[in-house]
Amino acid sequence: MRPALILRPLALCLALLPLTSAPGAAQPPAQIGPPMTAEEFDARTRGKTIEYTAQGQPYGVEEYRPGRKVVWAFEGDDCREGDWFQRDDQICFDYHDDTGLQCWTFHDSPDGLVAFFEGRNDGDPLISLRESTTPLNCPGPDLGV
Repeated sequence: MRPALILRPLALCLALLPLTSAPGAAQPPAQIGPPMTAEEFDARTRGKTIEYTAQGQPYGVEEYRPGRKVVWAFEGDDCREGDWFQRDDQICFDYHDDTGLQCWTFHDSPDGLVAFFEGRNDGDPLISLRESTTPLNCPGPDLGV
């Protein structure tokens, strides 16, 4: 087989490769700040409800309340109350259930918050999609609105 015949399909495959990425897949912004401190994170999130995406898909939403209290819901799931605290350069969430601590580094960027699980910058981050001051609507006793 002639080399030109082999290279044409290869060139076509390489040209189409960018089109095979997941549609809408979110990439972390190129310019993110250092991990936020507890004070920076509290000032940035308190009183807000923030929707997050992972790999370009809806992931969940969290309402940040005074006193470092939160209400979290995975996309389409029940709400869970918890609180958060700083451990080293991570913000850790405790929902007082069997999930254990959920620790993330949060970074500010021109596009919003970017969070890496356990500070692993090589994984897929959570990226804030939308922010509001409307409380999370959680059916059930003592949760949300």
